[in-house]
Amino acid sequence: MSNVPEIFGENVFNENVMRDKLPKEVFKKLMKTIELGAPLDVSIANVVANAMKDWAVDKGATHYTHWFQPMTGVTAEKHDSFISPTAGGKVIMSFSGKELIQGEPDASSFPSGGLRATFEARGYTAWDPSSYAFVKDGTLYIPTAFCSYTGEVLDKKTPLLRSMDAISKQACRVLRLFGKDVKRVTTTVGPEQEYFLVDKKYYDARKDLIFTGRTLFGAMSPKGQEMDDHYFGTIKPRVASFMADLDEELWKYGLLAKTKHNEVAPAQHEVAPIFSTTNIATDNNQLLMDIAKKVALKHGMVCLFHEKPFDGVNGSGKHNNWSMSTDAGENLLNPGSNPKDNAQFMLILTAVITAVDKYAKLMRISVASAGNDHRLGANEAPPAIVSVFLGDELERIVRDIIAGDETADNGPAKIELGVSSLPVLPKDNTDRNRTSPFAFTGNRFEFRMPGSSQNIGCINMMLNTAVADVFRGYADELEGAEDFHKALNALVKRELTAHQRVIFNGNGYDDSWVAEAEKRGLPNLRSTPDALACYDEFVDVFESTGVLSETELLSRKEILLEEYAKLISIESRTMVDMAKKDIIPAVATYVKELSEVACNKKTLGIDAALEIKQIEKLSALSADAYEKTEELSAAIAGAAGVEGIQEAANYQRNTVIPAMQALREVADEMEVNTAAKYWPFPAYDKLLFGVNS
Repeated sequence: MSNVPEIFGENVFNENVMRDKLPKEVFKKLMKTIELGAPLDVSIANVVANAMKDWAVDKGATHYTHWFQPMTGVTAEKHDSFISPTAGGKVIMSFSGKELIQGEPDASSFPSGGLRATFEARGYTAWDPSSYAFVKDGTLYIPTAFCSYTGEVLDKKTPLLRSMDAISKQACRVLRLFGKDVKRVTTTVGPEQEYFLVDKKYYDARKDLIFTGRTLFGAMSPKGQEMDDHYFGTIKPRVASFMADLDEELWKYGLLAKTKHNEVAPAQHEVAPIFSTTNIATDNNQLLMDIAKKVALKHGMVCLFHEKPFDGVNGSGKHNNWSMSTDAGENLLNPGSNPKDNAQFMLILTAVITAVDKYAKLMRISVASAGNDHRLGANEAPPAIVSVFLGDELERIVRDIIAGDETADNGPAKIELGVSSLPVLPKDNTDRNRTSPFAFTGNRFEFRMPGSSQNIGCINMMLNTAVADVFRGYADELEGAEDFHKALNALVKRELTAHQRVIFNGNGYDDSWVAEAEKRGLPNLRSTPDALACYDEFVDVFESTGVLSETELLSRKEILLEEYAKLISIESRTMVDMAKKDIIPAVATYVKELSEVACNKKTLGIDAALEIKQIEKLSALSADAYEKTEELSAAIAGAAGVEGIQEAANYQRNTVIPAMQALREVADEMEVNTAAKYWPFPAYDKLLFGVNS
């Protein structure tokens, strides 16, 4: 292992490098843009570009790319070399300010949700100075926004940046009411990333993993996560070696990888960074997933980010730890030692509670995907019902404010651990509730609904927009108040009273919560098509905050519905392919062997009842599997006649998915009853325990 402080950020054109490589005045102007969101002074672009190029070339770079995040949810890049021709057939390495600031990739083949026709190919990328450039694999990567020739947003970064500006603007208005001269409020995020590791040789033998990222067939192995022995358990040598290499690579790119451990399911693990500005955290998380996949391959493994790769064990999420900080470094979600006397904190807290309740459907939309539908509400992740966990102390304060009662300040509670060698530890003001979708955890909210494969840019864009809208309403009301403190108290009490229904500290896995949530009027959008059908309700808030126009917003609805329908279509076709070409023929081969054994036994006068029973059972299962495969094929064919993208997504959910489930049930029963050497795919025992053996 290298010296960590020495290698940290060595591949990043970060603040220290810029301070060293740029003239003092140029550095100051650029940092003003980065830290305060000031407009970029284009006059410095050539100087920055040249310094960036020289630094990158010294790092071995020959190309540069505008690295962007189209609506596919993953990153995109087009590489151009630094070379420029000179007299005599020579070249020089050059990079201009114009090339730094703006690029022109083909936009025709990226999802646009109807914003662009296929023949309208021109698109632009624009440098995002707030996210550091870096060198990777011989190329200078420049984080950029992506838009169409006519200006419509085609990416996930631009709306996020707009939402950060929107929440900053409105939060500054709120803070000025408390006498604070704040120039910028920044949202911060620390995304905890869960993932699975499988042996590459087993991965390569599974069409379903290759084509869809999850197993579409597979009987559960005799052992899963029942013993709770994998969670936080000893990290096996092969995985530990991968994790060590992953940490080192992440640190080289300035990623603040802090925590690593085994997760609940076998072969499941987690890496968690220290929080950073939301935009940078989003870019870094995309980079983390890319690096993790490449590092895993070097260790003969494949890193899976699908939310539910294996049936019967926990799926993977990406817990989004969200907070807000001022340019002076104040965390706006830090309650202080006595939250009931912290009027500013209570107003901020009230705004977040209000936003989560008012925009609960939007929160659900932000995490909607086919993969995440398998995970949410499955006793391993929060339910699809959006609620807020505050912890006992804060909930008591909220209830007292609503009732108009005074909250007694009993000082910090403490817990005795009952072990003489351990000190008495101060008790946190909040416990942790792993069943809550949106839990307050001391100085931030942990949004636990996002899926492991999802781009957190969209998730935080929607969260920022919701809170910005509430801040705007509060500022409008309080700025004109004759008696600020009286108006503040009235507003907090009114809003908490109106939105207390979203506060829930109990067990989100309990069936009784579904009934209770319905009684409270909380939405329960169980599937992605259900959630995305609500998109149209939020046109006004996105337009009024300046985050997305109506056409930009509704294009995202189209893209996500189409993505959902296409993904289920790929999964269903893969199942038919595996059933017809692999599973049914394999079982037939095994039945043939059993038949030969039975015939030989009868010839010798030996009882063949056991083989006959197996033959009868497998023959019946094979016939059923064939029938279910034909039914799934018919369901797939029926999708062609469905008009409208919402209807297409609904059809996949209502018709194709049940047919897929029916086929899997039969096929998994066939696997249990077929000799291992005949089964055509690596079983769950190898997939789940292969890297830990």
